[in-house]
Amino acid sequence: MSEEIKNFLYLNRRAPYGTIYAWESLEVVLIGAAFDQKVSLAFVDDGVFQIAKGQDTSGIGMKNFSPTYAALGDYDVHQLFVEKESLEERGLTVDDLMHLTWEDEDEDWAEKDSIQVVSRLELAEIIAAQDVVFSF
Repeated sequence: MSEEIKNFLYLNRRAPYGTIYAWESLEVVLIGAAFDQKVSLAFVDDGVFQIAKGQDTSGIGMKNFSPTYAALGDYDVHQLFVEKESLEERGLTVDDLMHLTWEDEDEDWAEKDSIQVVSRLELAEIIAAQDVVFSF
């Protein structure tokens, strides 16, 4: 009997630094994707700061792990949902986020955006359609 592929959504709600949640989420996502899980991420609340451009951690003495998000496309993780209301509530726009892409082998390796800005209602529907949701 073949094993059914499940949809895994990692819901990122916390700021990237100050706790271990953001880093652990990213590690679990990469591990799951390496084992061919169908993985997507959602960024809500202060989680939107995890993929903000220009992160500088020199003042807090922590390693800046934000460049690791650029590797997600290499792991076939190309659905990154960002809640529009969370961006707006924090004075951010999509232009404040890192440019994260993936290459579509079915379209001659065309580079495509990974980030999709969705409304709170759309995100609720996306979450409801998942088999497994992990909240960090």
